[in-house]
Amino acid sequence: MRAVVLVGGFGTRLRPLTFTTPKPMLPVGHRPIVENLVRMLAAAGIDEVILGLGFKPEPFIDAFPDGTCAGVRLHYAVEPEPLDTAGAIRFAADHAGINDTFVVVNGDVLTDLDVSALIAFHRAKNAEATIHLTPVDDPSAYGVVAIDSEGCVERFVEKPAPGTAPSNLINAGTYVLEPSVLQRIELGRKVSIEREIFPLIVDDGRLFAMATDDYWIDTGRPEPYRRANLDMIDGIRRRLSAPGIEPGAEVHPTALIEHSLVSSGAVVAPGASVHDSVILAGAVIHKGALVRDSIVMGTVGERATIIDTVVGVAGVIPEGATLEHAFVPDPTAV
Repeated sequence: MRAVVLVGGFGTRLRPLTFTTPKPMLPVGHRPIVENLVRMLAAAGIDEVILGLGFKPEPFIDAFPDGTCAGVRLHYAVEPEPLDTAGAIRFAADHAGINDTFVVVNGDVLTDLDVSALIAFHRAKNAEATIHLTPVDDPSAYGVVAIDSEGCVERFVEKPAPGTAPSNLINAGTYVLEPSVLQRIELGRKVSIEREIFPLIVDDGRLFAMATDDYWIDTGRPEPYRRANLDMIDGIRRRLSAPGIEPGAEVHPTALIEHSLVSSGAVVAPGASVHDSVILAGAVIHKGALVRDSIVMGTVGERATIIDTVVGVAGVIPEGATLEHAFVPDPTAV
């Protein structure tokens, strides 16, 4: 079976990290997000993944030069222009010649979903399309899905007012689709699968949904991206984990690393202190610096303090500076 993974977005909400690295190539647990997704799909028997690429395709191709990831064959489908979710799915599927049941995964999400169970549910319901649902505490910020007792989708409610949602279940970004869905997607324009295609399938009574309470997180913003990394050292994931300090990281014995990930190629100097943070490859935390609740790709100067701050590759925190709730470089200045 084959799967399409949508990884062509611009990663705007994760700037400045995504100025240099496409969002799905950012690491979670020292592995690119896209590799974590492919491993999940491989566990369900997926033997080929079509990467729906757009923005900065070269890093994906460079990262997997032999055309495989986690033992799964990769097929690269590079969009000539942004086509939105449905348009991207059709482009990738057509490019790879998909003509049978296939899986689609949004490249923003990480989950412990058993994809094979979703496929089995889809087949048991004779569905044209099946979506994975996950519960959230506050559904008013999402598109909520109402289903009947058989799992048939009745309607979608976009960002309902607090207390009015028909359920607390939202679209979790993993789908099983029949090839007939592709024929519903008009060529030559941007098409949203959530807003345009799924409602058509609802009208025909053939859109189903399976809800689970598996681990699920949308990594598209800095705070959940940081949390997804920390979850890898907290034993929260079903099968995945990661060491806090990756072999190849240069951490001085007098540096304090507390509840943080430090990737290979990062440097943490004497007397530096890192708490609840993600220090990525190439980052340098200089002598005596304090890093808390932050994500760092760039440089933090001697005795500088950063709290709840995101530092991109080109970001430099001056010696002795103090920053809180900051983005360096400033994404709005670009």
